Amino acid sequence: MLPRVLEPEVMDSAGEARDYDAMDHSQVNRVFVADFLPLWDGGGAVLDVGAGTAQIPIELCRQHPTATVLAVDLARHMLAVAQQNVVDAGLDERIRLQLCDAKRLPYADGSFLAVISNSIVHHAPSPETVIAEMVRVARSAGLIFVRDLLRPADDDAVRRIVETYAGQANEHQRQMFEDSLRAALTLEEVRELVAPFGFAAETVEATSDRHWTWAARPRISVTGSSDTPPPPGARRR
Repeated sequence: MLPRVLEPEVMDSAGEARDYDAMDHSQVNRVFVADFLPLWDGGGAVLDVGAGTAQIPIELCRQHPTATVLAVDLARHMLAVAQQNVVDAGLDERIRLQLCDAKRLPYADGSFLAVISNSIVHHAPSPETVIAEMVRVARSAGLIFVRDLLRPADDDAVRRIVETYAGQANEHQRQMFEDSLRAALTLEEVRELVAPFGFAAETVEATSDRHWTWAARPRISVTGSSDTPPPPGARRR
């Protein structure tokens, strides 16, 4: 198995934001939202942690007529592109953007009925801090839905995945994707990551050849201890 090689925690140059936004994430975003919606009861604003250029909040609002999203990110240039994307989509009344750190979310415990995140965990040098914050701000019996890249087993697998899914991208975009794959976690690493918070290993699944998904409902038992039976798994793709 390849060792994990960290990439910059924050992609915050104008060029990175533009190149990231220009990559074709449309199918991945549609699948993310399609997998999330059957698990969500439609209540309350959705918190999107590490929303980047707001492509998933926009897709969510397109697929669900009443969804509202608080989309947060630590990269100012990403949020600048996100703001333009939201305005262009005519969704500025349903999507609110905020600059903040996923490791120190400025919200009270149990603030959100649904917390989502796509491809942010691999950016964190200590991903348990991001997981801890998402668990903290999720309401008991609410929904946490997180998806990210799986680290490939070897260099050949990295090259194959980059060629398959970013073969038509420019050199910088291809390098960003490769760096993200090398910074990603394995399935077992993610399962070990969520275990200290009381979540069963089965709440984390490999859901494509390059993604893992964690879908869980935080619950507090009458004794005050964590009780988190595995929720319905995300559909495999």
